[in-house]
Amino acid sequence: MDVLQLARWQFGITTVYHFLMVPLTIGLSVLVAGMQTAWVRTGEQRYYKMTKFWGKLLLVNFAMGVVTGIVQEFQFGMNWNAYSRFVGDVFGAPLAMEGLVAFFVESTFLGLWIFGWDRLPKKVHLACAWAFSLATIASAYFILAANSWMQHPVGAEIVDGKPTLNSIWAVLTNNTALAAIPHTIAGAFSVAAAFLVGIAAWHLWRKRKTDDEHRAVWRSSIRLGGWTGIVAFAVLAITGDVQGKLMFEQQPMKMASAEALCHTEQPASFSIIAVGDVTSENCEDVKTFNVPALLSFLAHSDFTTEVKGVEDLVTEYQARYGTNYPDDPQLGELAGKPIDYVPNLPVTYWGFRIMIGFGAISAGTGLLALWLTRKNKIPDTKWFPRLALLSIATPFIANSAGWIFTEMGRQPFVVVPNPSGVDGVWMFTAQAVSRISTGEVWTSLIALTTLYAVLGVVEVFLIRKYVRGGIEGVIPPKSDHDQEGKDELAFAY
Repeated sequence: MDVLQLARWQFGITTVYHFLMVPLTIGLSVLVAGMQTAWVRTGEQRYYKMTKFWGKLLLVNFAMGVVTGIVQEFQFGMNWNAYSRFVGDVFGAPLAMEGLVAFFVESTFLGLWIFGWDRLPKKVHLACAWAFSLATIASAYFILAANSWMQHPVGAEIVDGKPTLNSIWAVLTNNTALAAIPHTIAGAFSVAAAFLVGIAAWHLWRKRKTDDEHRAVWRSSIRLGGWTGIVAFAVLAITGDVQGKLMFEQQPMKMASAEALCHTEQPASFSIIAVGDVTSENCEDVKTFNVPALLSFLAHSDFTTEVKGVEDLVTEYQARYGTNYPDDPQLGELAGKPIDYVPNLPVTYWGFRIMIGFGAISAGTGLLALWLTRKNKIPDTKWFPRLALLSIATPFIANSAGWIFTEMGRQPFVVVPNPSGVDGVWMFTAQAVSRISTGEVWTSLIALTTLYAVLGVVEVFLIRKYVRGGIEGVIPPKSDHDQEGKDELAFAY
């Protein structure tokens, strides 16, 4: 593999790995703050125990997220310095804002929350929990604003051949970002919801035949996770529809590749599943099961809109952006070669369906959990906790598939041209890579992948340890915490 392929593999591996931690941190931080709010308002011990138990798991995951996230921005200088030089004036602003929010607000209030249990007034301590959780959402907002600028560049003009920021407000209110933010946050809540349902279901089943003093904790956690998962999926469906309509306007090739739509159709059918090779030049070789006119509705809210196919879009892109890469040594083997405007169709086609399918499975498990725990019932079948535990993985898979589709669907561009924006504010991925050797990229790729594998083992070990330890693992049995919310130092994280 050449430098470009290796650099893309490295960024893909580290980004997908890091994003396993991010949604759980965002969703769980808000839910834990909600649990603590319920405890402060009612004084019920089950809410205090829920806060301590789920808060411990949140902290383990947050720590791993910080460690794995640090590498992300370093990679822009390591493997993508040509990209950094081209877009740095615009891209650096939202990233700087995210850094300030993440390292100052998140870290400050998380520290106060961790060590303030027996030192701060209850309401002040609770405010720290909410400040931390809202800061995680703010951090996600700035990151998504930066990413959305790559998907739909706005608020910039060309000066000396490079994009220059002329409106930070336009970048922060980019309609692509405003659609991506609620969708991503809803995905984070779906992850946290499945996490609650799976672990709580296992604990309920584990002590189903004994008088478990913490049963109310696990049942409340399941109920909270179930309702959160259902609401999150509804928000995902609504915001996903908004994103689809923006995709139709801003990145029509991505929409066509999501359907492996070779030829333009009016109206266009939505493919449920395909049998055959979606990359085949002869579209008739692929058998699809379609919903008539649904793709037209997803694109433009009516059942008659024309949706352009890959072949027609390739012709349009060649006319706008050229048929061949520039004869530039920076492009290596691709210099002067024909540009392939078609993304990896198997990845985009199946990634889109994996995102939707696994998201629906997660919501379905939450709905089942609510049904089995209705009227104070306790599930006593062995299959349910197993299903709930396995379902923890489904929203993680859906989130990862969605991001892989989003990023690979915009190839061969690293900055996608804005159809109504400033001419010249776009960049091919092949032009963005650093001038380094394959050996250097192989070294960092192997080192980072190995490090992340080790960190993965550590996180699984710690999560498993505290999950199996249950409430007793975070609250010593001899202390009730019944008097005025006092907390021993030993309880502090």
